[in-house]
Amino acid sequence: FKGGDTCEYLLSSGRFLGEKVWQPHSCMMHRYKNSEAKNCLVDKHIVFIGDSRIRQLFYSFIKLINPQVKEEGNKHGNIPFEDKSASIKVDFLWYPEVNGSMRQRIKSWTEGSVTKPHIIVAGAATWSIKIHNGSNEALTQYKINITSIAPLLEKLAKSSDVYWVLQDPVYEDLLSESRKMITNEKIDAYNEAAVRILNSSSRNSKAKVKVFSVSKLIAQETIMKSADGLHLPESSRDTNAMILMNVYCNKIMKPIDGSCCQPQPPLTIIQKFAFCFFTLSIIGYLIISLIHRNNFRKNKSCTDLESGEEKKPAISIPNVSTLEMLLHSFCKLGLIMTYFYLCDRANLFMKENKFYTHSSFFIPIIYVLVLGVFYTENTKETKVLNREQTDEWKGWMQLVILIYHISGASTFLPVYMHIRVLVAAYLFQTGYGHFSYFWVKGDFGVYRLCQVLFRLNFLVVVLCIVMDRPYQFYYFVPLVTVWFVIIYATLAVWPQIVQKKANGNCLWHFGLLLKLISLLTCIYFLSYSQGAFEKMFSFWPLSKCFELNGNVYEWWFRWKLDRYVVFHGMLFAFIYLALQKRQMIAEGKGDPLFSSRVSNVVLFISIVAFLTYSVWASSCKNKTECNELHPSVSVVQILAFILIRNIPGYVRSVYSSFFAWFGKISLELFICQYHIWLAADTKGILVLIPGYPMFNILVSTFIFVCVAHEISQITNDLAQIVVPKDNSTLLKRLLCMAGFFSGLLLFSAVQDQSRH
Repeated sequence: FKGGDTCEYLLSSGRFLGEKVWQPHSCMMHRYKNSEAKNCLVDKHIVFIGDSRIRQLFYSFIKLINPQVKEEGNKHGNIPFEDKSASIKVDFLWYPEVNGSMRQRIKSWTEGSVTKPHIIVAGAATWSIKIHNGSNEALTQYKINITSIAPLLEKLAKSSDVYWVLQDPVYEDLLSESRKMITNEKIDAYNEAAVRILNSSSRNSKAKVKVFSVSKLIAQETIMKSADGLHLPESSRDTNAMILMNVYCNKIMKPIDGSCCQPQPPLTIIQKFAFCFFTLSIIGYLIISLIHRNNFRKNKSCTDLESGEEKKPAISIPNVSTLEMLLHSFCKLGLIMTYFYLCDRANLFMKENKFYTHSSFFIPIIYVLVLGVFYTENTKETKVLNREQTDEWKGWMQLVILIYHISGASTFLPVYMHIRVLVAAYLFQTGYGHFSYFWVKGDFGVYRLCQVLFRLNFLVVVLCIVMDRPYQFYYFVPLVTVWFVIIYATLAVWPQIVQKKANGNCLWHFGLLLKLISLLTCIYFLSYSQGAFEKMFSFWPLSKCFELNGNVYEWWFRWKLDRYVVFHGMLFAFIYLALQKRQMIAEGKGDPLFSSRVSNVVLFISIVAFLTYSVWASSCKNKTECNELHPSVSVVQILAFILIRNIPGYVRSVYSSFFAWFGKISLELFICQYHIWLAADTKGILVLIPGYPMFNILVSTFIFVCVAHEISQITNDLAQIVVPKDNSTLLKRLLCMAGFFSGLLLFSAVQDQSRH
């Protein structure tokens, strides 16, 4: 379904999500702060001309610029407003009827020497109905007057943004006796006349007066809350003002979560090169496939005419070549990236704002947990944090995080704090897994380093190119990558201490502990020295990777939020492997981890610790204060979960294959959600099937999961080709990659220069 003209939708259609959140049809509306409003309207002159309803809209609009404004002044007179800091002028002109006086004022703006307002918002009708007691003659005169004004408004629309606000319905039961003649039937007749006359001219389709009809829809839902039956409640007026701000400012400010009225961004140089590369890959793969198909037909088995038996071909079908595998992977990736681009960069599919309710978060969580428990199987091994268990852990955490994102649950602080623990748990696994590998295997080779870096970063690098986003935008991958490099550097630097060496001499254990203490000291220093941290990552070309919106503050904030948890993972791995080596824990099938008494005590303490953290997180009142404590205390719930999951032998011996399947593609799921499940870079929701929210979620989720799984397969295939085990071949590939990234940096610099 094509998104169409989102400006037209914003001005004419939509629905309420809950009581106060307005959702335009097909696009997302940005909530403008007063600083953003000032930046957009700097040096602008805006005029509101009309009756008391337009005056209300005027006040709501200027409160977006200055929230301290009070509704004072002559109600039946002109009201000026000026913000000198941004040189913004907003005037309300009292013209309650569409008559000669209004026409004269509008005509004065069309004369050459007069400075025209940049935005004109006009509308009136209820006074005409009231003064003339709802007579048909008044309606006839209204039509004549608006017909005379229409050409002037169209002339102004060539250089200014002109909006005609249709009349809102009234709540007739609340109207005073002096307003009883203002009926919804009369209002509809006046609106119909205005729409017909303003849209009848086709002299210049580009210079069009925009009809602001969405206010009618908003009023239909909220007018019963009106104080007098005529004027809208404040929340509805504020919504109308925010819509006006979106219509004018979105094309100027280009907010990520404001897709309404935003034009499709032009293709960058890098995106054009990517398009050409994927196109050539698809053509190349098709050519090779056709050649192989022809060869296969020539060697196809034929029937022996004498015996009637089928003969086998003399030549067997050749194995798939490296080139064909490479082209096949890039062919699939090209088609997938086209889908990414169409979903989140082209104005092809609709996008909607998120709206949080408790049911939208907790009901899917219950569904997912029931499914996970249903698919329970025995593990191949019963060690603590075995492969099936860690995949399961990643899987259910990823599903919870996905539900958290699509439901907009970040607005609910207790849920936010628990999700922060899940993100910390991913990083804990990073510390645990990589430390365990290096400590046990002692493999610090370049092949291992490149394999991990490739698998972590391949998809993100492709998305940075195709979606024109900075590397830091996909914050979790830079975070995991940097921590992996830190773990590698900590253990690989002289003296290299591994389990085999430490078993021969216990002093090596103290050497490793000194390394870990040194790492902790560096983390502590950088977390309290923002200047030093930012200087470290502000040097080119590192700055290109870690800057977001021109600085590295966001990177420092993300790193600082979970700064200790990777260290905790490494320390846990060290202690666990030491206990395992000395056979101080029992990991047999069905056996408790410790003796029965110790297991019961530790299990009880773990459950209490787990619940205590949840109670603390649920009682959080201030996000900033809780974020300050989070790095130090998140490990409590993580360790408590590990012990609860592993102390009972039976629990340790089973796992959920459902969750484990998702765990194997958790990284791809986390990254892909940005563009093909959510929309507007995670700020909204992708709408493939409008009008059917549940069906839309089912379809988009199915495609999203399939794509994530396919990308995981592509990454694995390409990792074997791009990162070979042979050192000399690997060195050549690394030189090629260095050339590729140098070219990318060069084109990126040219691109930035052209933008400026």
